[in-house]
Amino acid sequence: MTDLSQYRQDAKGNFVPLANIREIDLMRDELVMEIAEKAAQVQEHISGFKQQAMDDIAAFVQLSADRYDVKVGGKKGNISLHSFDGAYRVQLAMQDTLVFDEGLIAAKALIDECINEWTEGSRTELKTLINAAFQVDKEGNISTARVLGLRRLEIKDDKWLRAMAALSDSLQVHISKPFVRVYRRDDAGEYQLLNLDIAKV
Repeated sequence: MTDLSQYRQDAKGNFVPLANIREIDLMRDELVMEIAEKAAQVQEHISGFKQQAMDDIAAFVQLSADRYDVKVGGKKGNISLHSFDGAYRVQLAMQDTLVFDEGLIAAKALIDECINEWTEGSRTELKTLINAAFQVDKEGNISTARVLGLRRLEIKDDKWLRAMAALSDSLQVHISKPFVRVYRRDDAGEYQLLNLDIAKV
């Protein structure tokens, strides 16, 4: 029976004898695995902290409502709590992910009609800019920010306004994700985010 402790599996799934692996490669592997395991522990700790914080905030909101015999229901979010001395602020916020439904196709058709009418016999830069707003990324998703930016254009054309209405109607909330943010007040009296993003710490 093969003693697998004397082998290391490579990226292709092959079992390579330890004796055939360079010492520097083994040292690199050991370092990466050690850092990865610690990162997984930190991730688990942060995930637990987030869930505990949300549960505690929800419990506190209900406790506060109980004073008035009110039962709080539904989705909770966008709540700010401050420490007594004002040094800290805890915020529970909901961030919505927006997507377009099939109504976007009608909006795009109306926009195309407008652009074709306006650019007939003239420069096509405007059409290029509009089409850029509807380009998809590598995952095939359309940027909601770019498309919704079209609504800020001051255009009073009736067909354009119908297209903007179709855009608004086609917008749907896909996911609402809760975020817990903790802020600490600095010497200037401004609240600074305690960043839990490892890249920004």
